[in-house]
Amino acid sequence: MARDGAPIGRVMAQLAMVMNLDKCIGCHTCSVTCKQTWTNRTGMEYVWFNNVETRPGQGYPRRYEDQERWRGGWELNKRGRLKLKAGGRFQKLVSIFSNPVLPEIKDYYEPWTYDYRNLTDAPLGEDFPVAEPRSLLDGKPMKVEWSSNWDDNLGGAPEHGGADPMVVKTREKAAEKVRFAFEQTFMFYLPRICEHCLNPACVASCPSGAMYKREEDGIVLVDQDRCRGWRMCVTGCPYKKVYFNHATGKAEKCTLCYPRLEVGLPTVCSETCVGRLRYLGVVLYDADRVTEAASAADEQDLYEAQLGVFLDPEDPEVRRAAERDGIAHDWIEAARRSPVHALISTYRVALPLHPEYRTMPMVWYIPPLSPVVDALAETGFDGEDAGNLFGAIDTLRIPLEYLAELFTAGDTEPVRASLDRLAAMRSYMRDVNLGRRPDSSVTERVGMKGQDIEDMYRLLAVAKYEERYVIPTAAVGDARRLEESAVPDACSLDHADGPGMGGTGPTDDGAFGGDSGRKALPLVTLENFHALRRRQTADKEEEK
Repeated sequence: MARDGAPIGRVMAQLAMVMNLDKCIGCHTCSVTCKQTWTNRTGMEYVWFNNVETRPGQGYPRRYEDQERWRGGWELNKRGRLKLKAGGRFQKLVSIFSNPVLPEIKDYYEPWTYDYRNLTDAPLGEDFPVAEPRSLLDGKPMKVEWSSNWDDNLGGAPEHGGADPMVVKTREKAAEKVRFAFEQTFMFYLPRICEHCLNPACVASCPSGAMYKREEDGIVLVDQDRCRGWRMCVTGCPYKKVYFNHATGKAEKCTLCYPRLEVGLPTVCSETCVGRLRYLGVVLYDADRVTEAASAADEQDLYEAQLGVFLDPEDPEVRRAAERDGIAHDWIEAARRSPVHALISTYRVALPLHPEYRTMPMVWYIPPLSPVVDALAETGFDGEDAGNLFGAIDTLRIPLEYLAELFTAGDTEPVRASLDRLAAMRSYMRDVNLGRRPDSSVTERVGMKGQDIEDMYRLLAVAKYEERYVIPTAAVGDARRLEESAVPDACSLDHADGPGMGGTGPTDDGAFGGDSGRKALPLVTLENFHALRRRQTADKEEEK
């Protein structure tokens, strides 16, 4: 039976991600490695499949969360049924040759380099030569006015911070809770990739059917052979994580590094994350209930509705239904060990990004608690004491209302519950680590047992490589067919002008998809990724 006792429909598996925002230090390593692997070629200069935003901030592209302007995601019609916010078939037909609801290059940023040659080749004179910025699009001199990291570390916050759509919504509901005076400043980092949604608006928006969601693992991809460059997918994605390659005339997006996942390797952004804040795993869900969940009348019910779609892999009935629907045994077992399932459904500390878009996102976030502890410590109070922590959550510098606008469509209760559990874990585990008897009232207050707290602590604080990334490899038998076939109508990325072509990768030995710049060769080979797996499981090597 499902969570609410309803019969189980068609069971499907989804590879999903959770990010612990308490650990993100804003170093952008994930962005740089992803950039070098997948978007380091002509036509993709402005593209970041992975980017790290400072919050508050306008994000990338600028104010992408303002769906009244960009018309991304879904909404309910008068009969309570889902419809694309950008309009249905008729609207697409009349705007197919001129889609006005698109971010312009100034909303992303015009990529540039510097004319360093002028420093050495400039003629002698009384003034000093400079390396002026030049556009990577047309090579002409330009004035740098915006970039993907313009808000980094609250840069320009007094001038630009108020333009953050979430700040606007928070101020509407909580008066002046978000200010930009120094003594009231708060910030945290928000890494973003494609959400690989259960109900993707980009897929529904594509007139040519090039956008699709893989049945075996739920990854959303673009078939480059079928893409006609209509860019409706860019409009349809409310997270603005589909990009237009102006050199090839095709849409491109994050692939969740699926060639790596197929051989058990984590994504590049996960592998290179300095803070080890990313978790990858399998989630089982009832596909027959996705539309119903996404159609919840009240936006604040969407978080619970999506939780109701997920299935408990420990339930024997769920496992039988999964086998009935063709889910491989290895995938079912991986779902039982999945850190993503544990953080989302068992401990309930991870939350979805903007569920009000009704796309059912599958990249979830653990909200930041560290600023609460730091703020308490600065006032002279014990920052790890349970009584202090619980009392401070409602008055922390990062307003609950702001976090709720990001993760729960404005409902503060799930955010408070998540932060309460994280606070309980800190207090309880401090007593354990100091050899003191833990206060049982702390665990009772958040509805957890002591063992649950310790298990959650292990996962969040000291989890090993194989515990953070539980990636089934049952599909490896099909991986060669998927990746190295020559079938022209498959979603192959290794054809001329495909997203894997045109420019060298960061290495020549296939690391991180280093074959992406070699024409007339496959994008990757399984042998490369198996070799990588041996090289990149650093935790295991250290233990040996």
